[in-house]
This record gives sequence, structure tokens and C-alpha cells, in this order.
Amino acid sequence: MRSITYGEVSIEKMCQLIKDYISKDDSKRYRVTVGTDSQNHELTRVVVVIAIWKVGYGGIFFYDVRNVKKITNIRQKIFYEASLSLDMAQKLSEALAEDHLELDIEIHVDVGENGPSSKMISEISGWVNACGFRCHTKPNSYAASCIANRITK
Repeated sequence: MRSITYGEVSIEKMCQLIKDYISKDDSKRYRVTVGTDSQNHELTRVVVVIAIWKVGYGGIFFYDVRNVKKITNIRQKIFYEASLSLDMAQKLSEALAEDHLELDIEIHVDVGENGPSSKMISEISGWVNACGFRCHTKPNSYAASCIANRITK
């Protein structure tokens, strides 16, 4: 994982940094979001983002970049992105639960009412919700459609 604030860190270290960040000021409200986006280049560059927003006070984020064999099918790409987000959200949820930090983790998916992904909103949202996470789509999916998207370029 990478962070503008903390540099290169392991997933375990990232979870600890997130716990520490939240614990420093537990009187504030936090939104924890996980989102993934990808862009096709020679390979498909996939970016998973974990964003911690101290509502009204800024936040921090971590990201992981990986390059995989080019994915040209939009359904495969969206499901792959969602599966990576769900996997990361589950890991983060378990790490937070160890310290009794009960935070709702949101999954931000890169699908919206406009474009070819619009037909997949109910499928992806249903899957994410069934896994126990709140799902946000465009234009409210900033972790995927803004932060991760910028890093994929």
C-alpha cells in the first residue's frame, strides 16, 4: 500500500495507521470508504483506494496499484474492481473490529446512470450490500471515480 502521508506501508501497517488516526480524535465522525478503478493502457492498471474522511476536517488515503492482463470486457472489469474493493473492505473491517472500532465501511463502485455500466448498478449494488457493506455509485463514489481514477491515469 502507498500513502502520500506515510509512504510505502504493508496492509497491516496501513490498518494500524488508520486505527491510530481514528483513535486520536474519537469525538469526530469518520467515513471509511474503499473504491477501485482501472484504466486500460498496454495492461490494465488497477487502483484500490482506502479513504478515511474525518467529516469536516479532511482525511487520509492509501492506495495500491497493480497491473494485470488487459481487461476489455466492461462487465469483467467492473466485477473485478468490485471484488478487489470487497476483499480490501473485509480485511479492513476485521482489523478495525480487533480494536472494537465499529465503523461502517462503504464501497464506492465506478458505475453510474450514464454509460455502459448503468445496466450493472443493481447487480453490483446488490452484491456489495449482500456482503454487508453500504454501496455508493456515481456521482457519490468519490473513492473510485475521483481518487482511484486520478491515480490510474
